[in-house]
Amino acid sequence: MPHTLNLKNFSFLIYGLGVSGKSTLSYLKKRKAKNLFIWDDDKYTRKRFKIKNKRLKNEFKNAHYIVLSPGVNIKNAKFSNELKKYRKKIITDLDLLYLSNNKFKSIVITGTNGKSTTSKIIAHLLKKNKFKVELGGNIGTPVLNLNTRQDTFFIIEASSFQLSYSKFIHPNYALLLNITNDHLDWHGSKQNYINSKFRIFNLQNKNDYALINNNLAKIYKRKRYLGKRINLKIKDYLKIKSKINNDYLNLKINDENMGFVLSISKILKIKQKLFIKSLKSFKGLPHRYEIFLKRKNVTFINDSKATTLEAAKFALNNSKNIYWIVGGLPKYRDKISLIRNKKDIMRCYIIGKNLNFFKKQFKNKIKFSITRTLRGSILKIFKDIKSSKEKKVTILLSPGAASFDQFNNFENRGNIFKKLCRFYAKKFI
Repeated sequence: MPHTLNLKNFSFLIYGLGVSGKSTLSYLKKRKAKNLFIWDDDKYTRKRFKIKNKRLKNEFKNAHYIVLSPGVNIKNAKFSNELKKYRKKIITDLDLLYLSNNKFKSIVITGTNGKSTTSKIIAHLLKKNKFKVELGGNIGTPVLNLNTRQDTFFIIEASSFQLSYSKFIHPNYALLLNITNDHLDWHGSKQNYINSKFRIFNLQNKNDYALINNNLAKIYKRKRYLGKRINLKIKDYLKIKSKINNDYLNLKINDENMGFVLSISKILKIKQKLFIKSLKSFKGLPHRYEIFLKRKNVTFINDSKATTLEAAKFALNNSKNIYWIVGGLPKYRDKISLIRNKKDIMRCYIIGKNLNFFKKQFKNKIKFSITRTLRGSILKIFKDIKSSKEKKVTILLSPGAASFDQFNNFENRGNIFKKLCRFYAKKFI
């Protein structure tokens, strides 16, 4: 397979017309692909795009490639049988980027937790040091909307959904931050989930770099990838951590991710003084352990992006005297051990519609209240704080679950939490 394709000679079926699907359609139209077929399982989307054909037999057969949107799972898609039959044709927007361009260098970041923050930090660091940088992928901007210029560094956050069907992704620098249980209902097993993450290393050669969590190094060695594996040394970062005058990056929760960032900076020959200077101005992303308010003895933290219980542990490990709001739609086979955190959790407040799941997780382990809503939780917390003997306390939203039972998305959940906290803090503190 050639590294680049002349798209005018190929036919494509775009399956899924969400954000990435629409960007793929626009990209292929501009480059005058030979034939374009489109489909979405949602009938309202089909109506919006004026899709009348409901059979697609010839389209699957005639397309050279099927560009599958990240949210589509071939196991339960409308044309599941056809997708399985023509699975070898399936690619993603990430593949299309690599197959149709050779002007850019890429840093691809994946992992269960911390990939958005790490992607953002690396983009910030490189921009501050005069690199041409484009940031996209799962973090927001579809990769096919990025501006391809000569010698541009593409910082790409890649989800397991994207990687699961990717065949031609070839990062110059591939970062695998960590792997914990997530999206197991989508992937079918943890092994499938792990395999999807490791796809970022498949096509690397001896001139490329692989940065990987030390706990996953054995898997990398066993699979005999060709990229230069760089040992992650968090100790190197901890030696200079105090020199970075940045409250957010100085949080323990960021130490391992910053180890990756420092490793990249050394490979790209960014001097340590410039590394330290560049990161002083970095601001954390919203909804990721976001300390948005401090009032007297109370610290308010919005960690709405924590959609698994394992992700919530990152916040619990970095806080003391915690009034913890948790709940929503739990992830498949998710669970949590609170042995190390029990002493730091004053009380837990369970919201959402899946109350029994969380009650079973916490019963006989920590104190909890059923508050059902964010507003109910905050009011109960302020009442409980009055009787607390602790001088400093933390009100933490780290739900450990998806948001869709009560909110549009995790951003909506986090924004409502911040609004309620600011309103009631004025009344009660």
